[in-house]
Amino acid sequence: MEELAFQALVAAGTAEANARPLAVATAMTEADGIASHGLAYVPIYAEHVRCGKVDGQAVPTVTEPRPGVVVVDGGTGFAHSAIDAGFQRLQPLAKSQGIAVLSIHNSYNCGVLGVHTQRLAQAGLLGIGFTNAPASIAPSGGAKPVVGTNPFSIAAPDGQGDVALLIDQSASTIAKSEVMKHAREGQPVPEGWVLDAEGRPTTDPEAGLKGSMVPSGGYKGVGIALTVELMAAALTGATLGSVASPFSGTAGGPPRTGQCFIAIDPLATSAGAFQERLSHLVASFRDQPGARLPGDSRRNCRTKASTEGVAVNAALLARVRELL
Repeated sequence: MEELAFQALVAAGTAEANARPLAVATAMTEADGIASHGLAYVPIYAEHVRCGKVDGQAVPTVTEPRPGVVVVDGGTGFAHSAIDAGFQRLQPLAKSQGIAVLSIHNSYNCGVLGVHTQRLAQAGLLGIGFTNAPASIAPSGGAKPVVGTNPFSIAAPDGQGDVALLIDQSASTIAKSEVMKHAREGQPVPEGWVLDAEGRPTTDPEAGLKGSMVPSGGYKGVGIALTVELMAAALTGATLGSVASPFSGTAGGPPRTGQCFIAIDPLATSAGAFQERLSHLVASFRDQPGARLPGDSRRNCRTKASTEGVAVNAALLARVRELL
């Protein structure tokens, strides 16, 4: 899957240095059981390279304007390349100073945010990430979208080079890509996912895509979306979701959205108690029969994928291969 995605992106006009991290993330996402963000996005990425919505040849520019602060201008290229460039500076800074911040602007859809925060956890750091998206959530009491589904993610290290806990959730009840997937397949969505343009509940994914996403937890979901917009757009100088072009289709030019990552070395903050406390916290979930710890479903899918492979829709594979 990684090689297929890589070849398709290069064939569309993406530089190999930009195609590789995106292809790696695509394969990881499929292995984690998040098919809506995997190979299904490769035709969209290729289309956006060809129409100029994303610059497949972009080279991210990295600066360190203050101690502990890394800033990346993505140059309207793929977010994955900008994140890779920023992490090269962010990780050693966090290890040496205890904490560091990465600010990315002029960016693009970064896919599954947890793919990136888990890398920080695998490096022994507590990784916190935010990414904003084109507006699709209306404020409480309103019907016009002003903020995106705006995910945030927190990944905690297990002290042995892997992830002990991974939280990755959007501000909406469901990721917008899931609604897009249902629309492509001509399937209705469950009630509570989307609203139409007048703010009325609907199970029609096309009407929902023209309307708005239902925020998770009502007004609390709007608060999460607003928090992420503050961190990933206002704090980074990226484009607000209310004026960013869509992540789907060819209209509007580069979205120029942003990402923000905070990396913290637990050894610097917990007097050595972090792993013990985290182990007890994780155990309090797993000791209860049937209880679900955030991130466990991905871990289980990845374990299964390593032994049984990953089933991919034949029509989707054919669509990606047509790009070669």
